[in-house]
Amino acid sequence: MHVEVYQAKADFFRTLGHPARIRVLELLQEGPLPVRDLLAQIDIEPSSLSQQLAVLRRAGIVSAIREGSTVVYTLATPELADLLGAARRILTDMLADQGELLAELRAEVT
Repeated sequence: MHVEVYQAKADFFRTLGHPARIRVLELLQEGPLPVRDLLAQIDIEPSSLSQQLAVLRRAGIVSAIREGSTVVYTLATPELADLLGAARRILTDMLADQGELLAELRAEVT
């Protein structure tokens, strides 16, 4: 494989590497949302949300459509929802394994 492919993948995952961006994507899984609705559901300053949306938009991860004075965001592709679901399942399994390990460690102490 070409190094460029690995770099593109690394850049993609780096773009996802911010809690506010992940939250935005999770909210957009349910469908398009205007900025005001995103702000209402994310504990973040408007200027910070704007910056995070710009990062996602430049990367082609979300799309923005202006409806009058309102900007509505949507996932650029439904596969992003699949990716978030896969990440949730992986994390759930990892945390379950850690919980089992923690239980074993606690049992050793008693």
